[in-house]
Amino acid sequence: MSETTGIIRLSPTGPHGLTPLAVDAADFQTPPEAQNLHVCFADETLGLSVGVWDTTSMQEAFGPYPGDEFIVVLEGAFRLLDDTGAGVAAKAGQCVAIRNGIPVSWLQDGYLKKFYMTYKDPRATSPQGLTAEGGVIVLSPDMSLTDADLMEDTSTPQRDRNLFSNAHGNFEVGLWDTQVLNTELEPFPYHEMAQILEGEVSLTEADGTRHHFTAGDVFYIPAGTPCIWHVPTYLRKFYAALDPTNRPEG
Repeated sequence: MSETTGIIRLSPTGPHGLTPLAVDAADFQTPPEAQNLHVCFADETLGLSVGVWDTTSMQEAFGPYPGDEFIVVLEGAFRLLDDTGAGVAAKAGQCVAIRNGIPVSWLQDGYLKKFYMTYKDPRATSPQGLTAEGGVIVLSPDMSLTDADLMEDTSTPQRDRNLFSNAHGNFEVGLWDTQVLNTELEPFPYHEMAQILEGEVSLTEADGTRHHFTAGDVFYIPAGTPCIWHVPTYLRKFYAALDPTNRPEG
């Protein structure tokens, strides 16, 4: 379990820079010159990791993708190729959701940096018989919601659209917005990584620590963190949420 608790603002450089990773050439068709990582939060029992990662040009070996993942592309571009060589491309400024176990090869030309939230529960059996089709979803920051996305039984108008769900149904990526919002201090129910697309929010923890986020910021809330949400006018965000109470049996 990560020693870090409370709400975390993700930084492209980490608090003290990134740590070089050992590269095993067997994992690649074309190995990178360097890869670096900073883990902001991890729960090995749950199979959850959140952080920032970068790499030079490379192509990974073809095989099952190692987990359900939500990515915010910070710099560069990449493609995920299927067994025919066809692929889905993503670039800086976009977010991506990737399904655990789809057979693909990560290909890129040039430098890339990303924020990530990856989930692969050690209790779960490895998925079988998947194809790459529909397993990679690229999200545009210009995406908007409509009144068809209105949530029920909320104290203030809120809209939510599910854009990706994993096979077990406990890891979701979506788009959410709200008008003016003020909540009570209560434990946050999910592990959530969010990117603010529009507006601003202040999150206050139980000890009084206050975090202010605006458009472009990315943050992470560990499940169970008591916090107050204050949205002064309007907020729109992408999010990836993991429900730690809903796990595969094992």
